[in-house]
Amino acid sequence: MKIFGSSGTRGVVTQELTPAFVLRVAQAAGTVWDGDRAVVSRDTRTSGEMFANAAASGLASAGLDVDRLGVTPTPAVVRYCEVEAVPAVHITASHNPPEYNGVKLVGDDGVELTVDVLEEVEEHVLGEEFDLKPWDEVGSVRHVDSANRAYVDDLLASVDREAIAEAGLKVALDPGHGAGSLTSPEFFRRLGCEVVTVNATPDGHFPGRQPEPVGSHLTDLSRLVRASDADLGVAHDGDADRAVFVDETGEFIDGESSMAALAAAHLSAGDTFVSAVNVSQRVVDAVSEAGASLELTPIGSTNIITHIRALRAKGETVPVAGEGNGGVFFPNYRLVRDGAYIGGKFLELVADRPASEVVAPFSAYHAARVNVHYDSEGELTAMLEAAEVYAKRADVEPNTIDGYRLDYGDAWVLVRPSGTEPVIRIYAEARDADRAESLADEVESALLDTRDGA
Repeated sequence: MKIFGSSGTRGVVTQELTPAFVLRVAQAAGTVWDGDRAVVSRDTRTSGEMFANAAASGLASAGLDVDRLGVTPTPAVVRYCEVEAVPAVHITASHNPPEYNGVKLVGDDGVELTVDVLEEVEEHVLGEEFDLKPWDEVGSVRHVDSANRAYVDDLLASVDREAIAEAGLKVALDPGHGAGSLTSPEFFRRLGCEVVTVNATPDGHFPGRQPEPVGSHLTDLSRLVRASDADLGVAHDGDADRAVFVDETGEFIDGESSMAALAAAHLSAGDTFVSAVNVSQRVVDAVSEAGASLELTPIGSTNIITHIRALRAKGETVPVAGEGNGGVFFPNYRLVRDGAYIGGKFLELVADRPASEVVAPFSAYHAARVNVHYDSEGELTAMLEAAEVYAKRADVEPNTIDGYRLDYGDAWVLVRPSGTEPVIRIYAEARDADRAESLADEVESALLDTRDGA
C-alpha cells in the first residue's frame, strides 16, 4: 500500500500530512463505507483538532453524520465503534514525535480495517473518486463526551479486579501526556491500586518525554517507581494502545520479555500465537513451551489483525498475540492493542509475585536496535539493495516475509524499512550482548556505506 503502510498513515504536519489530504481520506472512507454515520476522534497532538475538523468535513460531505469524540485513546475509539456499529477516522500518530500526526481507520465492527479494505479506500484517495452529496444531503455533526467513561467501565469488568485489589499494589503511571492521561489514572485507581503519576497531563507538545515508551524515555518513571516504592511502573504511547513496564526496582522491562510472560500465562496447547517477523526468541520459547504454534506476519498492527481474523475464521484459537513494543492483543477481549488492558493483565501476574520475577524466565537474550535515516527515495533504494546483497552473502537462508531476517541459531538479525518513518530499522538479538550489537553494527555499516555514496 502506498498510503496506509503497516499502521495507518502518518507524516510531518503540513509537510507530509495536510488538512487537504486528511479531507480526501475521509471522503474516500465515507464513499467506501456502507452506512450513514461515522466517528471522528483524536489524540492530544496540537494539530489534532485541525485534522479532526478536516476529517469531519470529509465524512459529512460524503453524506455521513459524524460523532465527534474529542481526545480519546485508540482502544476507547475501537470500543465505541463496536458498541455503536459505526466506523471511525481516528487522528493519531501513536508513538511518533510531536511534529507528526496521522490517520487510522476503524471499521464498524470495532476492528482496524484489514489490508483489502484499506486498499479500496486508498484507490479512491489516489483516484480522487468520491461520492459527495448535494447541499441538502450532507451529514450533521454532534459531540459525544461519554466514550472515555464507558471505556473505563468496560475495562474494569474485563480484568481480575478482585485479585489486583487484594494484592494492595502501588502503580507508577506515565501516560506520556497522551490520550491515556484521560483514562488510565482512573482505571488503575478503580482497580484498587494506589496510583502515582508523571507526565499525566494531556499536552500535545509532550514536554515531559517523547511519545514512544522506550527505556531511554522513561527515566522519570524509573525514578518515580524507586521514590514511591511502587510495585510496577506502566507507560503508554501517544494514543495509549501500548503498555510497557518498569519493575519494582526501577528497571525497564523489555517489551519482548513482558509479552513472553503474558503469552506463557494465556497460551494452552493447540493455541496459535501471532507475531511479526521481528519476534524475539524468548517469545518463541514461551510459545513452544506452551505447546502452541507460532505464525509470523510482516511488521505492523494491520498485518497482525488481518492474520488473526483469518485464523479465527478457520476456527483456530488465538488468545494472545502482538509485537514486542508493548502492543499486545487479547483477541477474546477485543481485537485491538489496548494499553490499559495490557497493564491490567500484567498486574494480574504481579498480584502473585514481583514484576522482576514475572519476567525473569524471559531475560536470557539481549537485543539491539538501530534506525538508519534516509532523505530521499534514492537513498532508500540504495540501502535496500545493500541489505539484499548482505542477506545473500550470509551463510543462512533469509526469511523475506518483511525485509530480511537471518537466523543463526544463537542469534538473529532483521533489516526492513519502517512503515511510518523515513528510516530503515535493524533489529538483532542474541544470548550475548556483544553478539547482538556486532550483528546490528555490521548491517548498519553496510547500509551507511551505500547511503553515503548514493
